[in-house]
Amino acid sequence: MQAFTGSTIYAAIGGLQVGDMLTQLFFFIVLIVLVRKFAWGPLMDVMQKREEHVAGEIEAAEQSRAEAEKAQAEAADQLKQTKQEAQQIIEDARSAGTKQEQDIIDSARREAERIKESAQEEIESEKEKAIQTLQDKVASLSVLIASKVIEKEISAQDQEDLINEYIKEAGEEK
Repeated sequence: MQAFTGSTIYAAIGGLQVGDMLTQLFFFIVLIVLVRKFAWGPLMDVMQKREEHVAGEIEAAEQSRAEAEKAQAEAADQLKQTKQEAQQIIEDARSAGTKQEQDIIDSARREAERIKESAQEEIESEKEKAIQTLQDKVASLSVLIASKVIEKEISAQDQEDLINEYIKEAGEEK
């Protein structure tokens, strides 16, 4: 076995120099401090900024999504309202058409009734005129017959022939 000296520690694998170890430890600590000051801090700032940027982008995306959902809901509501208004317009038009149809039917019925009444009045008037004309002719025939009878005395057969002749003449005058 080898002896222990102050500056050298001998191990089973090989020897280590304490001074070298301390020097390396010192430079490692200095390197850590320098990395922390010049690299770690700025790197952490960049990472913090990146995290804030990503968080802002996520928040903006969430806002955009919420606005899109709101716009979609508004569009759906507006479409529903438009459909209801269109349905109401169709119903109003259908109702107006039905009312107009009924008005036309009622007007046609009133006109037909008026024409019927007018025709009946005209028929009645023509009938009365015909009766009056017939009465006038009968009266004139009666006067004529009476004047002929007075002028001459006739037999029953002559009287019947005379009446038939006048009836025949009255029929021809029509």
